[in-house]
Amino acid sequence: QLQLVESGGGLVQPGGSLRLSCAASGFAFDSYTIGWFRQAPGKEREGVSCISGSGGLRYYADSVKGRFTISRDNSKNTMYLQIDSLKPEDTAVYYCAAARKGVQAMCLTNPVSILYWGQGTQVTVSS
Repeated sequence: QLQLVESGGGLVQPGGSLRLSCAASGFAFDSYTIGWFRQAPGKEREGVSCISGSGGLRYYADSVKGRFTISRDNSKNTMYLQIDSLKPEDTAVYYCAAARKGVQAMCLTNPVSILYWGQGTQVTVSS
């Protein structure tokens, strides 16, 4: 059974940093593109960053370029999102997802087309 479990969210002040993790099990992790999506209250879920199975290709939404860094450790079946210079508008529930898609295609696709999701982790940026 495919499972994705996020961790690392929390309350942080503007300008602060967080590192989110997504632990995967039950499938061939390195065969899947993995992505981070977020959903703020009253807004649609959006793709933030996605990484290919090998880790060689990455995609970032324009709103997070230069502040977010995605990575994965296939030996640990885990993906990470380093978030720096946090802004209040980054406040959202962050979800990891898995799909057999290209990195840009996955991050830009309608989320309803993605089958595998974690439960989400809350990130709140506030002073």
